[in-house]
Amino acid sequence: MNTSVLTIEERQNIEAGAWFSKLSQPLRQAILSCSIVRRLGDGAALTARGTAAETWCGVARGAVRVSTVSLSGKQVTLTYAEPGVWFGDISLFDGLPRTHDAHAHGDTTLLMVRKPDFKDLLARHVELYDALLRLNCRRLRLMFDQVEDLNTRPLQARLAKQLLLLGRSYGIAQGDEIRIGLQLAQEDLAQLLGASRQRVNQELKGFERDGALRVEPTRLVLLSRDKLVAAAERC
Repeated sequence: MNTSVLTIEERQNIEAGAWFSKLSQPLRQAILSCSIVRRLGDGAALTARGTAAETWCGVARGAVRVSTVSLSGKQVTLTYAEPGVWFGDISLFDGLPRTHDAHAHGDTTLLMVRKPDFKDLLARHVELYDALLRLNCRRLRLMFDQVEDLNTRPLQARLAKQLLLLGRSYGIAQGDEIRIGLQLAQEDLAQLLGASRQRVNQELKGFERDGALRVEPTRLVLLSRDKLVAAAERC
């Protein structure tokens, strides 16, 4: 791959990723060398549930919205893959179809490794097996945490925790404020929490009255991390 096709920011996003940055320099270089850069506009489809897996992807800019379709036919957002995150390896390992739909959220840049190159990386770098095993263990732990939160914590605590996670992943510091760079409608936020938009709206207004955040037309701005942490820890 000619890395010059990535902007400096995009290259930094990949190299600073929590998982990628811990790989050895030879493996990082090998992954970059066989990656293809793909740029997608907002809403562009990347993969569809039930289709064969052909690529392993890393997010260099923007975000990837992972979703499914409910029984009523409604598209439901499950999570967002942020800059620095790699995904799509599970179906390449087990050979089964993709489990969810994936679309670009905002203008998005991806590094894509084709299936034959992914298999070649595994054959030449045993380290990659161990690294991906650790990555999938972390995903599993996060999934268990989400299930536990859904069944044991009130919506206010789950919302506060989600806002803190969004602030960590997409936060842009402006003085004492943290502006969440990911554009999310309240319906999107509700889907992430398994709640109705109306209930999420009520909780956001409560946080706003308490001075924990400010709701803007296209952005959420975190004003007090301490207040959100306190809310997230309530049972």
